[in-house]
This record gives sequence, structure tokens and C-alpha cells, in this order.
Amino acid sequence: MNANSTRNVIVESGGTQVVGHVGLHALGMFADRLGVGSALSTAVGWSGPGIPIHDRGRVLTQAMLVLAGGGESCTDIEMFASQERLFGGVCSDTTLYRTFTETLNSDTVARARQAMAGIRSNVWNRIGAVSDGPVILDLDASLVEIHSENKQGAAPHFKGGYGFHPLFCFADATGEALSGQLRSGNAAANDVADLLEVLDDGVSQLPTEVQAGHRTGGDPAAVQHSVVVRSDSAGGTKAFVAGCRDRNIGFQVVTRRQTAVSAAIATANEDPDRWKQALDPDGSNDDTVTSSGLVSSVCEVTDLVDLTGWPEGTRLIIRRQPLHPGARTSLLPDLEYRFWGHYTDLDGDPAELDRSMRAHAHVEDFIGRLKDSGLERFPFTDFEANQAWLQTVCWASDLVGWFQMLCLTGPLAVAKPKRLRWTFWHAPARIITTARRDIVRILDGWPTAGEILAAYRNIAALT
Repeated sequence: MNANSTRNVIVESGGTQVVGHVGLHALGMFADRLGVGSALSTAVGWSGPGIPIHDRGRVLTQAMLVLAGGGESCTDIEMFASQERLFGGVCSDTTLYRTFTETLNSDTVARARQAMAGIRSNVWNRIGAVSDGPVILDLDASLVEIHSENKQGAAPHFKGGYGFHPLFCFADATGEALSGQLRSGNAAANDVADLLEVLDDGVSQLPTEVQAGHRTGGDPAAVQHSVVVRSDSAGGTKAFVAGCRDRNIGFQVVTRRQTAVSAAIATANEDPDRWKQALDPDGSNDDTVTSSGLVSSVCEVTDLVDLTGWPEGTRLIIRRQPLHPGARTSLLPDLEYRFWGHYTDLDGDPAELDRSMRAHAHVEDFIGRLKDSGLERFPFTDFEANQAWLQTVCWASDLVGWFQMLCLTGPLAVAKPKRLRWTFWHAPARIITTARRDIVRILDGWPTAGEILAAYRNIAALT
């Protein structure tokens, strides 16, 4: 019996007609078909002398490919340098560094965001993301640890660590990071100005017809599509929801623990007729029953609490769930249930609204994708350059999401970054030239060869 995990071979340099990262080449072709590079090239432009060797739109697109492939710094783009037959001319790490530190200032990034909004609108039209229902946006912040005191804006945070505390706005239907704001580690999660700024930036990325009427002081009659924002307790303030109302945006925000809320829950808990069975994420009844016969249920307590100062039509929805080991802090101390609630100005059945609000948990997956695609590394000392890096991480994540929605099927269409890298992005192949055309032949037996070929066919079908 041979217990060795490998075979003995002789290793030499000088290999030709071999390429890696075939899946990333597919992603790059997809970006080119959408016009990402040309749109960014026009938006970013060039303010230096002469004509740049490397177009800045192409540089940023290739930076997105690096991030999708697991890169975390400017030097990682060097891995593409030996793959010129797949990726063409690839800039040096120095050129990429200067792109972030010298070219991508706040004005340039704003123009680039506007250009990417046009690409996004095109993708949404292709996938039918805008339906008769509301467009749901999710706000959430996350801590990013930084192990250097030389980065501008890094600061101690409330969990005892040190770093940044970026805030994001996601589109729930697609998982896209519509906007991201880099903030100091000690920035407050419930900073109303920051929340509204990120919300406005997120709305600016939506298709034009969805944006209509959702700006500050917007005319309600101009609204063509309803927009709803969800937030954890950071957004559960009167000032934030008033800002949402001023933008004609509906809200669902987690309530904080308050004496008046606890009193309303205590009263409701004594009235069994108030409660209705909770719903599972798929809309069916939550039939989970504990050994003591307890079930999850929902009720509305708007009539039991003073909502003075909240926008007209605000409701308070409460969910009670049987206690389980490790249950988080409840709005009301109880030996049988934990209580959780949210404020909303939406119409509808309380159980359905509770189901919708619980879907806000999707943001954990969205942020996890960002952290697995470059968010946990900020390569620069300059705060503005790191903000540009954060924006590029968001674009890279969105590009991968669009690729999965339009070019992949089956498990890979919902795969997380690690699986995509291991099975798709870094697929090896031979490249030969026939009739002055390069032909890539994927390694025999590669497990996702069929999916890669299908993706190329789907890219070719895009018009």
C-alpha cells in the first residue's frame, strides 16, 4: 500500500502553451461584454501627461478580477502578467497603486459610480430585478480589523479591537453592494447622517425609474416604484425614519429595548387572542413546536405604545419565539419566550411583515462575501485611497454576482467565493493557436469544465 499523497515528478521551468485562471478570463470577457471597462475608462479619464500605456478602465476591471480570484493587495495583479495570451497587457503593481492613490479621488469615484449605475441598470433589465413589489434595501455596518496604526481613519472600536467600521447598503433581491462608506473604527453604528448618506448613495445606483421620487423632499406623486429600507436597531431612531419618510421610502427597523415597549409586550403577552402563528422564510406556517407546546407567534402592539414623534402610520410588530440555548437578549425578560420587534410604516399582515423583516439577516451573507473578496485588507495609508479600494471591492462582488445570475446555473450560480475560486476561477488549460486564433482547451477531467464552456456560450449570447 502506498501512503504517499503525490507522485514523484521532475519539476522544470519553461512551460509554454499552458494557462491558468480560465474562469477569471470568462469573468473578464463578461465584464467586457457589459461594457464595464469602457464605461470606467470614460468616467475615470486620464489627467496625466501624454497617453497612458494602461487604460484606467481596464486597470480597474483587472483589479476586480484580482479581487474575485482572492487577491488582497496591488502586488497580486502580477499573477496575471504571465497570462498575456488571456488578459492582454497587465499593468504593474506600481501602476495599480498609483491608480488608487493618485487617480481615484472622491470626484473620480463619484463619476465611476455613475457609470457603474448604468451597467447595473442594464443587468437589472436582463434579469427582471424590478417587479411589481417594492425594491428592498438593507443597511448594515461591519467591523474590519486593521493591524497597523499607520492607516488614516483607523481607530479603536467598541469590541476592543482596532480598525474601520464601514457601512453598506445592499439590494436584497440581488445581493449587490449598492454603496459603501469607509468609516473610522469608533464611528457610531446609529449615526443618522451616515445612514442617510449611504441610503442616498444606494438609491443613486438604482435604475432611473426606481429612483424617481426617492430623493430628499421628493414628490410622492413622482414615485414609480416603492422602495423599502431595512435596518437593525442602528436605524431604529425617529430621526432616521423621518429621513426615510422625507424620501418617500418605507422602513422596517428593529426596535430597541425601552420601558414603554417592554410594558406593551407584557400586556400583549397576557392576551392569547392577539397572537398569530409566525411564518417560515418561504411563507408557510412555522410549525415548530417545543416539548412544552410553545410555538413562534407574532402580534401588533401599536395600540399599546405611544408612538408620538414617529411618522404617521408607524406600527410596532412583535415576535415571540420559544427560548433556546444561546438566545440573544430579549425586549422583555421571560422564562418561556424571547421577544423581538420592529417598527414599520408598511401595510399588511403582521406575520408577513415579520417574515419580511427577518430576511434582513441576508446582509450577513452579503458582508461575508465582501470580506472574502478583499474587504479585510486595506493596502493604503491614505483614507481616500482605501475608500476607493472599498468601492472596487463592492464592484468586484457585484460583477461576480451578475456573472452568476446571467452565466451560471445550478450550485455554482449561488456558490460562495471560496468554491468559485477552487472550482471555476483558477481552472487550468492549454492554449494553442490555429488559423491565427487562440484556442483554450480546459484540462481533461476538470470537474467544472462543462459549466465553464456553458458560461462562455452564455457570454457570447449577450447582446
